[in-house]
Amino acid sequence: MIGKIIAVNISKNKGERKTPVPEVTLREEHGIVGDGHAGDWHRQVSLLAQESIAKMQALGLDVKEGDFAENITTEGVDLVSLPIGAKIELGETLLEVTQIGKECHTRCAIYYQAGDCVMPKEGIFARVLRGGVVRPGDKVVV
Repeated sequence: MIGKIIAVNISKNKGERKTPVPEVTLREEHGIVGDGHAGDWHRQVSLLAQESIAKMQALGLDVKEGDFAENITTEGVDLVSLPIGAKIELGETLLEVTQIGKECHTRCAIYYQAGDCVMPKEGIFARVLRGGVVRPGDKVVV
C-alpha cells in the first residue's frame, strides 16, 4: 500500500490543534522533535488520513490538516485497517503501529462544533523505529 504525506503538524502541548510546518524530524523511540506528544511511550506519533478529514468537511466543518491534533496527515492509505505491529515508512523514517483509535476522555473543540470527531475512531498511533526528516510529498509505504 503506497500513499503520500499531505502535511506534517506539531504543537507544543497535548490536547491542542497542531500547526502545519515545512518538515519535522523524527527521533528514534521518541517521536517528533519539538512536539508535545513526543516521549518514551507508545503514542509518539499520530497519523490521520486526509480522507477522514474530508468526512468532517462534508458535514460542513471548516477543518484542515492538524486540526485533529494529528502529527502526520496522509492520503491514499487506509490507516484504520492496518494491524497493530504494521510497519510504515514515511520518507526515510520507519514507524510501527501501536494503537488504532483512542478513547476521547475530554470532548475537544471539534467534537462540539461537529457533534463528532474522527480522531478517536480513525486516527492511529505509532512509535519511531528509524528516525529522520519527513515533509509533505514524501511517500507513505506500508
